[in-house]
Amino acid sequence: MQINEGHNRPCSADPFLLWSQWQMLDSLLPTGGFAHSFGLEAAVQSHLVSDSNDLKTFIIHVLGNTGSLLLPFVYSASISPNLEAPHKLDKILDATLTNEGGRKASISQGSALMRVASAVFSEIPSFKTMRDASLGLGTVSFHHAPVFGLVCVMLGFDITCSQRAYMFITMRDVISAATRLNLIGPLGAALLQHQVAPIAEVILEKWMNRAAEEACQTMPLLDTVQGCHGYLFSRLFSS
Repeated sequence: MQINEGHNRPCSADPFLLWSQWQMLDSLLPTGGFAHSFGLEAAVQSHLVSDSNDLKTFIIHVLGNTGSLLLPFVYSASISPNLEAPHKLDKILDATLTNEGGRKASISQGSALMRVASAVFSEIPSFKTMRDASLGLGTVSFHHAPVFGLVCVMLGFDITCSQRAYMFITMRDVISAATRLNLIGPLGAALLQHQVAPIAEVILEKWMNRAAEEACQTMPLLDTVQGCHGYLFSRLFSS
């Protein structure tokens, strides 16, 4: 094994900022992602997902839809880290999301992320300033994808890492939902995440660096299933 000659170099010019970046991707950050199953709970009760193979296929489709529909909003917010651009993206995404479950989940997580960012990452006062200004308008929904792109770039993520991070947390959260629905055990979930990661990277490379105007729905069945979540007789998740 060859050792990189630069292995002793620091991995970031600002180590404190690096800790903040890791915290941003930590599942302990209270953004509400674990309250949503991305339609998995409805898919299980509809018998679209009944075994491990179905689960893996479902996760890949969720990632594909995330890449085509939501990643462009992460990218567009990352390249325009000002107040006007995220507000415009927020309105476009609000009109783009067609099922009420997915729309409410996006608003819930985005609002929580903006609130957490302004409270936790206090070393960046722009978070609180932007949140207060947006709340003052009364017309901003705080959809998750543009808020995520904005927060990531202000924490020092490069544009590619911001998009990869969004794919990562999507994969993490849907696999977590599968674990709590008893579709898979904790060890199996970790193995599944490792197996799906290369596929997620391929999906990322296909859809990355696209403008919000190019966002599209590639898995309409997922959208339909998630829209049925509110009709379930009993449910563990919010969407």
